[in-house]
Amino acid sequence: MSHVLAAVAWPYANGPRHIGHVSGFGVPSDVFSRYMRMAGHDVLMVSGTDEHGTPIQVQADADGVTPRQLADRYNRVIVEDLHGLGLSYDLFTRTTTRNHYAIVQELFEGLHRNGYIVARTTLGAISPSTGRTLPDRYIEGTCPICGYDGARGDQCDNCGNQLDPEQLVNPRSRINGETPQFVETEHFFLDLPAFAEAIGGWLDRRENWRPNVLKFSRNLLDDLQPRAITRDLEWGVPIPLDGWRDRADKRIYVWFDAVIGYLSASVEWARRTGDPEAWRQWWSADAQGKDALGYYFMGKDNIVFHSVIWPALLLGYSGEGDKAGAPGDLGKLNLPTEVVSSEYLTMEGKKFSSSRRVVIYVRDFLERYDADALRYFIAAAGPESNDTDFTWAEFVRRNNDELVAGWGNLVNRSVSMAAKNFGEIPAAGELTDEDRAVLAVAKTGFTTVGELIGKHRQKAAIGEAMRVVAEANKYLSEQAPWKLKSDEDKPRQATVLHVALQVVSDANTLLTPFLPHSAQKVFELLGGVGVHAPMPRIEEVEDLDGGPSYPILTGDYTVGTRWESVPLVAGTPLAAPKPVFRKLDPSVVEEELARLGGEDS
Repeated sequence: MSHVLAAVAWPYANGPRHIGHVSGFGVPSDVFSRYMRMAGHDVLMVSGTDEHGTPIQVQADADGVTPRQLADRYNRVIVEDLHGLGLSYDLFTRTTTRNHYAIVQELFEGLHRNGYIVARTTLGAISPSTGRTLPDRYIEGTCPICGYDGARGDQCDNCGNQLDPEQLVNPRSRINGETPQFVETEHFFLDLPAFAEAIGGWLDRRENWRPNVLKFSRNLLDDLQPRAITRDLEWGVPIPLDGWRDRADKRIYVWFDAVIGYLSASVEWARRTGDPEAWRQWWSADAQGKDALGYYFMGKDNIVFHSVIWPALLLGYSGEGDKAGAPGDLGKLNLPTEVVSSEYLTMEGKKFSSSRRVVIYVRDFLERYDADALRYFIAAAGPESNDTDFTWAEFVRRNNDELVAGWGNLVNRSVSMAAKNFGEIPAAGELTDEDRAVLAVAKTGFTTVGELIGKHRQKAAIGEAMRVVAEANKYLSEQAPWKLKSDEDKPRQATVLHVALQVVSDANTLLTPFLPHSAQKVFELLGGVGVHAPMPRIEEVEDLDGGPSYPILTGDYTVGTRWESVPLVAGTPLAAPKPVFRKLDPSVVEEELARLGGEDS
């Protein structure tokens, strides 16, 4: 068994997250982590809220609060929303902890010591009306490479190339539309070209990556340029060098500190367990982490940061770029095993937009619908390898036709017939070919579904799990245990219901990574006692190094079912079941479209 790191993209703490966000980083990472734990691997799932950068400062000013107050507000909202979805983080923390600052500064110093961070004079964008620095992402213009007129100051989403704001043609501020002024300022740059050969060789050794991710990443190596990692701003991690650390106007840029969060969260998790060195089992490139695998989950707009920039930071700190060097105190660090990027989720044919009311916030969704209904839609119809459109009509159809009429109906009629006729799980008699065939379908599912989840093909995986459900429904319909009423037929009825309940139990295990809330309910309907699908909990904690307290997500995931068929025990008492899923009225479609302002919003 392996040590498996599930490194989940850090949601930005400038507002609540919508369902498009969690379809990219949240649900896919949790499905994978739950399966890997059930399969016996030692999983560490970490992330937190990304809280630095000028966008936080700009919004805080607009709201009349400090950046820390704004981050506190949305950190708590995001923690509660991810908890509601049942995302099983070992630690969901934040980037404003003193532990995070220390780890970021350690990597900065290691890279600087090895010669991969250099100072240079560059042009910085300033707002003429406020005198403040404009963040790269708050500047738009025409891409000088492909001509796209919606390129940002850090990257063109059309051609994928990295940019600097001054390169844009006709640059303008997204805040107020004014043309920024560019003034000379001194900053530190990461020497990305020094890693081109090492990253290229590493990418060449990657196998089974999603083709779009690997191709995009390789293309980025063709024109790597040094990238600024500091900014003229007040809100962020101080620069840990003499003459810089006490300056109030210079900070480490948010993209640099956010990716380091995967490591700092792992260190914080270890410290909170009482074994401060435990993180090395997932991170050390020496013998301590020889069986370690690292999977990074995000939306496609973050590929460059995880397949090029983060590997460059890890290589440079470990002393493995063109300039060599020596590892820092943390030692040589493991590179990602795989970058698992999802495409975009749109809504009713439009891009998510809060200002245009084309948005469904996670919190609002969970107030009206079950978490597993959303998790099912994302797994079965989400943007795994292509941009996908969320429509209310399709959400209602999948909920009613697949969850309620398919899986929920199988559970309800199997348990209700057994409870009514026997009051317990009946004992099976001699099995027929039909009995053995449906049991074999269910048992085969553990191999098929497990392999697909392990390869990040979750659409196909949940499809295979639901195929087991369909076979069980077909089996019940053909065997018709409700017709076996005579005393002579009773043993056969018992056998059919025992077989059906065993397949329900197996199918429930296959669906547990996708539908943990309902999986616990089904487990209990089958007479199970205890924890089947462990859930995260919110804890209020003190900063380990004396900073302000904050909420975290964590949990005990050593309990729960394993990825295997567990024989049911005849004689286990059964009660009349309650519905596992709620059927939705089709009028939901009209109501939600009206809530969004109609189709023309």
